[in-house]
Amino acid sequence: MKRIALFLSFFSVTAAFASPTNLSPQQIAQINADVEAVLHRTGTPGTVVAIAEQGRIIYTSAYGLGDRERQLPATVGTNFEIGSITKQFTSAAILQLQEAGKLHIDDKLAEYLPDAPHAKEVTLRQLLSHTSGVVDYLDGPDIEEAATKPATFEQLMTRIADRPLDFAPGSRFSYSNSGYILLGRVIEVVSHQSYQRYVQTQLLDVAGMTHTFTIADEKQLSNMAVGYWRKEGKITPSATISSSFGWSAGFLVSTVSDLQKWNVALQGGKIVSPADYVLMSTPVSTTQQGESDYGLGLAVDSIDEQPYVGHDGGSFGFTTGNEYFLKQKVQIIAFTNSGSLSPDAAVAVTTAIFEDLYPEIAAAAASPAAGENPAVTRNVRGAFAAMQAGSDSSPYVSAEVNEKMKEGAAKELSGQFALLGRPTAFVFKGERSVNGKKRLVYVIHFGPGVVLQFLPRMGSDGKVGGWMFE
Repeated sequence: MKRIALFLSFFSVTAAFASPTNLSPQQIAQINADVEAVLHRTGTPGTVVAIAEQGRIIYTSAYGLGDRERQLPATVGTNFEIGSITKQFTSAAILQLQEAGKLHIDDKLAEYLPDAPHAKEVTLRQLLSHTSGVVDYLDGPDIEEAATKPATFEQLMTRIADRPLDFAPGSRFSYSNSGYILLGRVIEVVSHQSYQRYVQTQLLDVAGMTHTFTIADEKQLSNMAVGYWRKEGKITPSATISSSFGWSAGFLVSTVSDLQKWNVALQGGKIVSPADYVLMSTPVSTTQQGESDYGLGLAVDSIDEQPYVGHDGGSFGFTTGNEYFLKQKVQIIAFTNSGSLSPDAAVAVTTAIFEDLYPEIAAAAASPAAGENPAVTRNVRGAFAAMQAGSDSSPYVSAEVNEKMKEGAAKELSGQFALLGRPTAFVFKGERSVNGKKRLVYVIHFGPGVVLQFLPRMGSDGKVGGWMFE
């Protein structure tokens, strides 16, 4: 869903919604049914969820299998790779070092890593907020093989060393894992400790996290989930990213209860100051695109027009979600052992749980906006159905779009959306201007928790002439 602007302090938001403290048997039954539906739809072997209210876990449950081959069930204590949720820890470490007077986030990277790519052009703040323009070291056709091998910082930098910036620093937002690898090395240079040692002593120990480790520890963990991915239409055990390859961009392994300890410590001022937590959770502005959807290590997003701050994570065999809903003062965490992002199982689980907790909000969000043109909606639905089917010729799209479909877009789109299945609802939500061009906004539902925002651009002939997805 569209990430929305948010300038509210975590400490000043008042709840205006019914408390979920005492979940009814009906709510629990609905959560269980919807989570199981997500697992079935996405082919996910297992998931563990937690719901916390004002810092206290009020519900936690495990579903399915942590290890399909050995038929071992997932438990509430199962460890999962948490992927990019690691970025919260890296960002907090940088802000701690700023609070200690050892660096400043508006300094150029060259102040600390003079030989790093584009070090004289980008600031630490831009690396934290994904507005630096530094390309992603995870890009490339060799990534599935390369990421399984140990790598030093210098070796990771060779993947981007000769590549130009994607855009002028500060002008746009583009998610780049490279920025967080660079920040990991800054932490080492400034603190005179290894990144792992700093995270352990200054973050994990402070938060009381005794069940959080790194990918390198997985073989020693008795309750470690096995990761899975979809290859050639089959769900199989995934490869494992090397701990040193994911590193400060995504190498942590945790449990849902341990991650909730982190949430409490971070939000409660034990890790960084309250002012710096607000900084982390406030969207950064760019010169060309305006306000972004990201702060410093935390995304700012919404479900059913309800704002949350948090982060998703993904690795070869895992997806995770960690979302704090500000108006409801509720945290929802979901860890899954599915690496498929179409759809993202963890996001689907957290969305389904939120809507089960607040069905009135979900119902209101599913109501169409005024001004819908049924003929236009018919064309939009037809265009999306053609994308799912992989059709390279559709009467619902322009001749230019059909030409692109013939050139390979049809196969790519089908690969992204066919697994979502038949839409259960196609809801018109109005219009939006994107880069000066009018786009219609539709929210497509595919069953519990699986939602896609579709922004088609209509041509003068009433056919779809382009689109965006969010």
